[in-house]
Amino acid sequence: MAAREQIDKANAKARELLKAAGIVITEEEAKRIEYCDYHLGEFDTIGTEILTYVNTDRVCAKEMMLTPYQICPEHLHPQLGDYQGKEETFRCRWGEVYLYVPGEPTEQPRGRVPEHRKEHFTVWHEIYLRPGEQYTLKEQTRHWFQAGPEGAVISEFSTPSFDEADIFIDPEIKRESNY
Repeated sequence: MAAREQIDKANAKARELLKAAGIVITEEEAKRIEYCDYHLGEFDTIGTEILTYVNTDRVCAKEMMLTPYQICPEHLHPQLGDYQGKEETFRCRWGEVYLYVPGEPTEQPRGRVPEHRKEHFTVWHEIYLRPGEQYTLKEQTRHWFQAGPEGAVISEFSTPSFDEADIFIDPEIKRESNY
């Protein structure tokens, strides 16, 4: 678990990114921003700040904030009983997003991953998102994404989210949140 000071610093940066994107949140929402370090201890490289607005049995809406070149690691949202897995749309609000999905690998991808974790990034078909652009992932699709040089704010609109059930390619990752 990260130290409180590190979490507070990351959350302050997330609020700065939201402000840069012109997204206004309440104080109560600011307190709910999740610090996700995936238990790797490499938050500045592999980590995500997430604000969930709503997550019901029908829909989910979130903001995800990433600092420059920060990565949300490769994962998929599995089928859970009758639930087919999460279908999600990512909309870039600010910055640049390099989203990677199955398909023909991009010849010169913009994304870069730490050498010691490279084996845990298996999909390299790049979807390049700029502000106002979006992409929809079907359920059970492997994906990962990275912010560009200024960082990024991404809105996610999806079917229900069960983050604790996400399947990460890197076996060292644990999906738990800190506030």
